[in-house]
Amino acid sequence: MKLTKYEQVLLDGWEETHKKSQLTFWILFSLHNKGRHMNSIKETIHMLLNNTFTVDDQSMYRALRRLDDAELIEHKMIPNQNGPNLKMYYLTTIGMNVLRAFSDRNVSSVYFKPEIEKQLIKLQERK
Repeated sequence: MKLTKYEQVLLDGWEETHKKSQLTFWILFSLHNKGRHMNSIKETIHMLLNNTFTVDDQSMYRALRRLDDAELIEHKMIPNQNGPNLKMYYLTTIGMNVLRAFSDRNVSSVYFKPEIEKQLIKLQERK
C-alpha cells in the first residue's frame, strides 16, 4: 500500500506513540520463556515485531529499571568470558501474573475475538 507523504507522517507518529506505550508488554513478553540480557531483549522485540520496532539503549535501560523497581522483573549478574559480566533479566512471579492478566484483558480477549479477527482479515483484504 502506497501512502501519501502526509499519511506516512501520520502513520509514523501514531506508530511511535504506540510503540512507546507497548514497550512494557514486549519486554515482559520477551522474558516469559527465559532470561535475557538487554541487547537480547532488544533483538527479540525487533524480531517478534518484524523489524519494525527499535528501542534506543537509554529508553530500554529506563524501562528495565522501572520494571525491576516494580518487581515485575529481576536481574542477576552472570560472568562473561568475553568481557564484563552480563546483567541478565528474568520475569518474576509477579511479572508473569501481570503479563498473563494484561495479555488476557488486552490482547487475547480483544484481537482473537472472532468478530474482531474477521474484521482485521477483511481490512487486510482491502489492500
